[in-house]
Amino acid sequence: MFRTGLAALLGAGLISSVATAQTIPPGPRIAITAVTQPLPTQPQYVLVDQRLLRDGLRERSGGRIEVTLASHAERNLGGSEIVRLVRAGQAEIGAGTLSTLSGDVPILDGVDLSGLAPDIALARRIADAMTPVANRDLERFGTRILAMYPFPAQVVFCRAPFTSLADLRGRRMRTFGNSLVDFFNAVGAQPTSIGFPEVYSALERGVVDCAITGSGSGVAARWPEVATHISDMPVSWAVAAYIVNLQWWNRLEPPVRALIEQTFREVADAQWALGLAATRDGIDCAIGNREGCRIHTMATRPMTEVKASDADRAETRRIFEQVVLPGWVRRCGARCGEIYNQVVAPLSGVRFGG
Repeated sequence: MFRTGLAALLGAGLISSVATAQTIPPGPRIAITAVTQPLPTQPQYVLVDQRLLRDGLRERSGGRIEVTLASHAERNLGGSEIVRLVRAGQAEIGAGTLSTLSGDVPILDGVDLSGLAPDIALARRIADAMTPVANRDLERFGTRILAMYPFPAQVVFCRAPFTSLADLRGRRMRTFGNSLVDFFNAVGAQPTSIGFPEVYSALERGVVDCAITGSGSGVAARWPEVATHISDMPVSWAVAAYIVNLQWWNRLEPPVRALIEQTFREVADAQWALGLAATRDGIDCAIGNREGCRIHTMATRPMTEVKASDADRAETRRIFEQVVLPGWVRRCGARCGEIYNQVVAPLSGVRFGG
């Protein structure tokens, strides 16, 4: 499914070739269970996790490290259990979106608030800056982050025409996570919680008028068959994290830890590059632009692209500053507002509390 996308990303230098030289000394076999992406068909899983995490660690360690890789779906997980799964040692490494994991660790939601990062470069700077802060909280759960990464930009799909955020007023909008609910309430839409697998039928039957997800994710789920218009404006990035069981991690030999850390730096670079490429690719596949559709599958019924206006971008920033950010601090506590002002505000240009 992603053969063309893999060739394109490799050719563009977005995903490195797997090195084969052994970089750790001989020793006993190290078995790692890793449960990462929601679905085994996602490019984040096929192009990055399988290639760099599973195959890369095996080859670089001369076969000493063996990663058993599975998706959430293959383990019958919803995603919210990842911190507990890794903490309990049922997997050494797990990954999930921060909004999903934030039920256990509320500070995580502050990395990817709706309207916070209008572009992926800023999203990465914020994620990198917040990783040490998040780890202080995660370590109380016996876990820590090895890397953060994005999915494609989270954009709006609708089953009827729209030209601006203002047009979404009154529409039933499938959302996920508290900050998206705050954001679309402020727009005047009616947020509705529906699991991703059920969104196609909800759009088809008119249970919801619109839905938000990654541009490529919606295309992969065949939403263009039941929606007509797609926005190009990122509302958020569904930033996710790979986390590791801290007790297991601390027992590893230093050269083994160093190899895994290096591998996750490469995984992170590849996932951020993929997030950028897959964002535009998903839109191009949705609207029938064959030249730009290289990672996902071309929609059988092309959609109409809705380009964000300067007014939409200004309104998104206003909603973030006046609604989304205060809402998160109320849920997370005053400490979170202080951390935001210290770590994120210098990057975003928006301070909590004025």
